[in-house]
Amino acid sequence: MTVKLLYSLSLEKIKVVKETVMSEQICTLSTGDKVYFYDKSIVIFFNGKRKVLSTSVYNGGYHEDYIAVYNYDAKQGSGMPCEVLADTYVEHMRLISKRLALNPDMVTGMGTAASMENAVVEKMTYKDLTVTAIVTAGIETNGGRVGDPSDYYKPLERLDKCGTINIMLVLDCDMPPGALARALVTCTEAKTAAIQELLAGSNYSNGLATGSGTDQTIIVANPERDLYFETTGKHSKIGEMIGKVVIKAVKRALEKQAGLNAEFQHNVFRRLKRFGILPGTMWSEYQEATNAEIKPVYLLAAENLAKDKIMLTYTSLYIHLLDQFLWQLINAEEMQIAGQNLLDTIASYYNVESEKIIEANLEGMLASWKVLFNKIIAVKSE
Repeated sequence: MTVKLLYSLSLEKIKVVKETVMSEQICTLSTGDKVYFYDKSIVIFFNGKRKVLSTSVYNGGYHEDYIAVYNYDAKQGSGMPCEVLADTYVEHMRLISKRLALNPDMVTGMGTAASMENAVVEKMTYKDLTVTAIVTAGIETNGGRVGDPSDYYKPLERLDKCGTINIMLVLDCDMPPGALARALVTCTEAKTAAIQELLAGSNYSNGLATGSGTDQTIIVANPERDLYFETTGKHSKIGEMIGKVVIKAVKRALEKQAGLNAEFQHNVFRRLKRFGILPGTMWSEYQEATNAEIKPVYLLAAENLAKDKIMLTYTSLYIHLLDQFLWQLINAEEMQIAGQNLLDTIASYYNVESEKIIEANLEGMLASWKVLFNKIIAVKSE
């Protein structure tokens, strides 16, 4: 038995021209539902009765009477905040629905700061079952780890942040409401797996990101099909398909929106950003230690070293020690011993004297790595 990846669509053909109204049919789903791009939005128009589960504040929850679902780009322009058309998010979204010529009581929708031209469509078929994901994604400014310190407590809706990873998942089969809810869990696990496979860091802590603070998901099932499933967890074929489709779609969408991919992450500064280690701060410490005067010379050398295979791979192992220590999987002594071995290996490769880890804590580990990194640059500059 084989699984077919029928197509993997990107939406390069969509070009949003400012103040120009245009429409583009993106595709027709296996359900017969048509997907259109217009007015900075991607809309799925239903071809029959559908079961819908939405995490959106606007008409969210479980429904069986909707005619469409959508994802829309809320930015007013490049570098500008999201548009606000009303005092509450729900009223704002109702106005967006009307702008899209949709009955605001018969749809649910999501807003995002990601561009619709960077949306990705992924589709997989196994026997009579088809699973399709339509995703926009970006976590460069809002990516975080579940449990990070929050930035507000407000029982009312918040207008200034739009969904960052938005997923519309269409399952061409019927299922009970509970299975639709379980599909949401599987979909969320897949989104998080995609982010962690890229080692994307949180912007709010030193942990790895698990999503953004405003992610939204809409899941659609087709009750007009005889094909019926009661479970959508990881042990089921449909759960496997949801996982594969969403992981691939989220990764491709993150790459299109923000350039986040394996090549981009092959840099120690990308890996260490969540710990506050940046080229600019490293330059300040280097300048203080060496009295260097020309910053761009240092930055160029630091960028080259940051991408070097030995520095990158051994630093990645070093960072994982920090993570395991923070997760309480290893103690401070174990972290220090293993970390010292890694620093010694790095120093030996670059023919410099190693740096001793004086304090067996997070700050001490990072301090020793920074000194060694700058020491290598200083030696290379001689």
